[in-house]
Amino acid sequence: MTPNELFSLKGKIAFVTGGATGIGRMATTGLMQAGAHVLIASRKADACLAVAEELNQMNAPGSVEGFAGDVGTEEGVEALAKAVQERTDKLHILMNNAGISWGAKLGEFPFDAWAKVMNVNNAGMFSLTQSLLPLLIASSNADDPARVVNVGSVMGDAPLGDGAYSYAASKAAVHQITRIMAKELASQHVTVNALAPGPFVSRMTAFATADETTRSKVGDDVPLGRVGREEDIAGCMQFLCGRGGSYITGAILPVSGGIQVMSGPNLFRAALEG
Repeated sequence: MTPNELFSLKGKIAFVTGGATGIGRMATTGLMQAGAHVLIASRKADACLAVAEELNQMNAPGSVEGFAGDVGTEEGVEALAKAVQERTDKLHILMNNAGISWGAKLGEFPFDAWAKVMNVNNAGMFSLTQSLLPLLIASSNADDPARVVNVGSVMGDAPLGDGAYSYAASKAAVHQITRIMAKELASQHVTVNALAPGPFVSRMTAFATADETTRSKVGDDVPLGRVGREEDIAGCMQFLCGRGGSYITGAILPVSGGIQVMSGPNLFRAALEG
């Protein structure tokens, strides 16, 4: 089997929430380059339309279509699911990427920062997937299941708060929801996996990655010595959503440069080196 056969997404319909920026845009680009028609949505319709126009000028095998959508409320999820249903009667790939964070010091972290983050990162993600299940199941079969890819975080695996307590907890929940849905949807030929990214350049991490000097310092603290790149996300999506990933479900794929296996100092290094 050729690489094109393993990773081609020609003829596939994908939907990426938060697809205009950051990891969502990286995923959208990768899916489009593999041949998929990618629907993208965020709260800012203008941004999605602009990104769709820009990416469509790349003359890639696939294409992108942008529109408005919000997963932060029940009404928003219902409207977004309807907008997708108006555009397609089948959905091969759903990437739940939309998410928000909140940062504050321990002792100053506000009560409201929990519900607001959990509503988008957990309730919105789960509810949208639930609403779009009929479209996913309509496209699936045993040889080529539909794919759901949720965006978690290395902060959901490792005890890293960094002032984003509700965000870290919400991403741990994303990983658990992914495993549960993978178990429950396997018999309907829908795979459910998650990415657990480390530091990538995005609007959410702009405080640490927008400036090249700061970004380099952040990368120095990653075991593999750099922050994530666009191709790191694109490659994961082409793998998980292509034929080569059709037998994988319930996986939390660490895209963090090794942060997830950092466990502190070698306890006996001084004795062994002495």
